[in-house]
This record gives sequence, C-alpha cells and structure tokens, in this order.
Amino acid sequence: MSGRVNVRRPAILVAVAAVLATIALAVPIFRPEIAVPEPSGQTMAEGSAGVSEACDTIVASLRPDGPLPEPGVMPAGSTMAAIVARGHVTVGVEQGNYLLGFRNPATGTLEGAEIDIARRVSEALFGTADRVRFVAVAVADRQAVLGGGPDGASASTTVDMVINSYSVTCERQRSVEFSAPYLQVSQRLLVPTGSGIREVEDLAGQRVCTSAGSTTEQILLDLPVGLQVITRPGVSGCVVELLAGRVEAVSSDDVILAGMAAQDPQTEVVGRALDNTDYAIGISKQTTDLVRFVNAVLASARADGMLAASDRFWFADHLSPVPLPPAVTYRD
Repeated sequence: MSGRVNVRRPAILVAVAAVLATIALAVPIFRPEIAVPEPSGQTMAEGSAGVSEACDTIVASLRPDGPLPEPGVMPAGSTMAAIVARGHVTVGVEQGNYLLGFRNPATGTLEGAEIDIARRVSEALFGTADRVRFVAVAVADRQAVLGGGPDGASASTTVDMVINSYSVTCERQRSVEFSAPYLQVSQRLLVPTGSGIREVEDLAGQRVCTSAGSTTEQILLDLPVGLQVITRPGVSGCVVELLAGRVEAVSSDDVILAGMAAQDPQTEVVGRALDNTDYAIGISKQTTDLVRFVNAVLASARADGMLAASDRFWFADHLSPVPLPPAVTYRD
C-alpha cells in the first residue's frame, strides 16, 4: 500500500480539519483528478423487485453475473463496455473523511479505504488502478448525482457510482441500487478529551452536529434526550464547530470519527453504538449490470483479502475491533 500517508504518525492535527472542511465545500472543478464528467449514456435497465412497498425491509444486492471478464474486454452493449470506451470510471467520493476518503495535503492525491475500493474497480475495468475520475460529492447529494428520483425514477447522472460512506436503507433503495456491503460500521460520538461525556445521555439538551442528509441526523432527532441537532454538509465541518466550541459533540459512523480523532488527539470517540449500518456502493437503478459487475469485484477483493487488508491498514491504530467487510447474501 505504497504512496499513502502514514497514519501511524500523528502529524496531521487540528488545522487539517479546517483545511479538509474548506476543500469539501469548495471543489476546484477543473483539477485533473476531480471533474464533473459527462453522463455515461449506456444503460441496461432491470426491474427493482424486492423493495418493500411499505419500505420497512432492506433487501440484499444482486448476484454477480458469473466470473469477472478480462480487463478491457467487457460484454458488448454493457454499461461496463461504455465506461471502458470512455476511458475512465467516474466515482463520487468524499475528500474530507480522513482514513476513508481524503486528499493527502502532502501529495494532493486522494487516499483512504474507500479510495482503495474505487481503484480496485478501475483495475477490474481497465487493468490499471489509475483510470478513476473522482467527483467530490456532499453527503446530501449522493442520490442526486446517481439520477435517483422517487421510486427509482431516473434523471441525468453525473457519476457511475458513489463510494462515500453510503449506508444502505430501505428508503434509499427506492431510488438507488446498492452493491453488496463492503464495511459494517457503528454510529458513535466524538467529544473533546476530558469533557466527561461518555454516552449520549450526558448531552441532554445540548448541541450535537452531524452531516446534513445522513441517517445519523434522524437517529439523533429520535433520541429521547432533547438534543439540539446541528447539520453541516460534511462531518469535517462539524469538527470545525466542535473545535470552535459551538457544539458539544459530533455524531457519525465510527470509522469517520476515528479519522477525526486521529487528526486531533484532543478529541476522542466515545459511547455505545447508537446504530449499526452497512456501507455499500451506490449505483443507478438503470445500470444494474454494473451492480452485478461491482459485486463480482467486491467478491474478488474479499476472497483475496484486499478489503480486509485495506481496513486494517487504515483503521487498526484508531478502532478496536477493526470494522471489516460483513457477510454477503444476494436476493437472486
């Protein structure tokens, strides 16, 4: 895993949170690595059977359609063939989540556990990891860039997939198709070290910040402790609020908070799991052949140990136990 920032040296401290927040809010569109691409054009529609009408059940993803084809030799007429013909795969990511998806301030390159997955998809498509065009996507915009409308109605897409701490929910499955999960995470709290806050009940009536449009927001609002829930476009913006004393805690998934705590040793991750969820890759419902292809890529990465090795590399120093890829089932 050469070329990555050394997460075992706490050289990135408080100032980086503000830098990452600024980057996440103001993306230079015409940078070579981050651009808004053209819609892929080629799609293969498939029914969305299995999503509960009452939307109370999360359904499993689609089974891989046999072994992976050779890189560069995709099935004729497929979404993958259109991507290969274009010359790059477009992936919506976060660039302010240290350890998951972040821009290394020393090199300017994107790194993290989710960036590793995007590069693995590129390898499967092209035979090389460097054919990814990364698009910075705010949490609240993940569905929109996939063209997901109500009940799967399609609008114009600007990415082929989103790999951005995208937790699978029944409601989201109405509009977006998800891959098999690649990581299981828990919602917890980030607080100043020595604050005395250990559980969410210690925050009764106080201010807690989280990402706008995230599942975390509603979970916090539903807790019977009267939290004042503040939102920002990304968790890095919430950490800026925490360091400025404008909120008492930040709540998000443990892997995201671990990245924040790694940047600032004056903060710590505390509390029981308020919720557990799976991260998966979001893909348009109109390109389900791509879902099956990505699931084959993930199955290969689980089998050869790449996913687990990446998780250990990024999270072992900051979370115990290290979150790992969950077991996978398919709905067909």
